Amino acid sequence: MFDDRSSSALRVAVAGLAARQQAIANNIANIETPGYRARKVKFEDALQSAVARGESPAGVSPSVLTSLEPTRLNGNNVNLDEETLSHIDTTMRYQLAIRAMDGKYSLLREAIKGA
Repeated sequence: MFDDRSSSALRVAVAGLAARQQAIANNIANIETPGYRARKVKFEDALQSAVARGESPAGVSPSVLTSLEPTRLNGNNVNLDEETLSHIDTTMRYQLAIRAMDGKYSLLREAIKGA
């Protein structure tokens, strides 16, 4: 019941987006740290691929990669504008995924109440 593909995909999406939010927070916190390289979280392509192949998305996990963007003189490559936009985008996607999960479980609650 809770292991269907859509529930698994939503759980993976929420976990990936939460990991991305953590990476963004770390990037912003280290914006002035010499030598710090920004982290990027990727999971969407692997999730989409698993769903397209008809596989369970439960095995998909987010990948944390080091950004290859050019660095400033101190070796840091965090771009505050990029991080801010990524934060806004990730927050909106996270809220959408949570709403989708809530809707899915609301239907289940209603079915249980009606039984």
